[in-house]
Amino acid sequence: MKIGVYGGTFDPPHLGHMSAAKAAAKALHLEELLIIPAGIPPHKALSGCSASGEDRLAMAEIMADRLGLHIPVKVLDIELRRAGKSYTSDTVRELKARYPDDDLWLFMGTDMFLSFHTWHEPEAIASLVGLCAFGRSEGDGEAVFAAQKERLEQSWNARIVTVENPNVVEVSSTQIRESLQQGESGAYLDESVWGYILTHHLYGTHADLKSLSFPELRAASYSMVKAKRIPHIRGTEETAAKMALRWGADEILARKAAILHDCTKYFGLSEQLSTCEKYDILLDDMEKTTLPLLHAKSGAGIARAVFGMPDEVCEAIFWHTTGKADMTLLEKILYIADYAEPSRKYPWAAELRELIDCDLDAAVLRGLEITIEHTTSQHQPIHYRTLEARDWLLAHRKEA
Repeated sequence: MKIGVYGGTFDPPHLGHMSAAKAAAKALHLEELLIIPAGIPPHKALSGCSASGEDRLAMAEIMADRLGLHIPVKVLDIELRRAGKSYTSDTVRELKARYPDDDLWLFMGTDMFLSFHTWHEPEAIASLVGLCAFGRSEGDGEAVFAAQKERLEQSWNARIVTVENPNVVEVSSTQIRESLQQGESGAYLDESVWGYILTHHLYGTHADLKSLSFPELRAASYSMVKAKRIPHIRGTEETAAKMALRWGADEILARKAAILHDCTKYFGLSEQLSTCEKYDILLDDMEKTTLPLLHAKSGAGIARAVFGMPDEVCEAIFWHTTGKADMTLLEKILYIADYAEPSRKYPWAAELRELIDCDLDAAVLRGLEITIEHTTSQHQPIHYRTLEARDWLLAHRKEA
């Protein structure tokens, strides 16, 4: 198997790192990519405002998920765990022991490749892995790499591939840290990495999490979920906003509720329960053991305590999975927007999309009925709040 190895401080990981990784993975026809944040880089000192190893590891994991490569991308903490300077020679020896029969390729940018002969034990590195060099700027073509490539091939019989990066992003982590310290936005960062930086107050950022702009709130929310979830959150937001305009609800509150409704979707059971306990959220016996229900409760707690959302927003998030009797307008909007947003591929989604423009209560009722039918077909228990919500709507529609 052909495996790429991408090391660096990733302080923070940025769009330049991502474009290079994609170009190299494509050029080498990789079957797997390993991303390895450095512990103590041997070639430079970490800056005074550098993120901790734990935060750099977390941001690298976000980057790995956001690359969108159709191969496994793993983030390893082997250099962060190892004492002393993070020499690449030590890392590739450890990797070769882990992957003895695989073809390893070490990624490096222009400056690292041109100085490779000065590294710690470069000959040993070249004997264990191939070298994949990519340009860090638009001018870094074959002519820049040629002399060094010939030298390393002749001196150590190195295997070398040089990669053109058609989507090169000319920026450094140093420049990004400086711009963040000056209060600028994360223009050269993946949106989710920027959200992580904001919520963890890295690099001198001091965002008031209870007064975030919409772009900041989206970034913060997206940083908490997997990339595959983001289209659903975006779709729910736009659907909720359109429904708010159609039915006379507050569009701003509808957007905020939708942006945060799945923010704890990827919490495990213990984290869900501890979050609910932290924010004094009472759970029934079914909720305590059912992850699809729990994220609505913990998400409402995070929305209120961390992001300062008003009660209307928090209640909409709290009830968006089960529904309840006598739902407010905003609660109905979030409940059905979550069901009917454009990325949903359920066979009943189109039916709900037609209903939400002409009869909101009918759409919510149909959503509740679908939940009950589907849950019953899976031989799973139905939450009593869902049954109460259906019965309340049925009764009031008969009265009307």
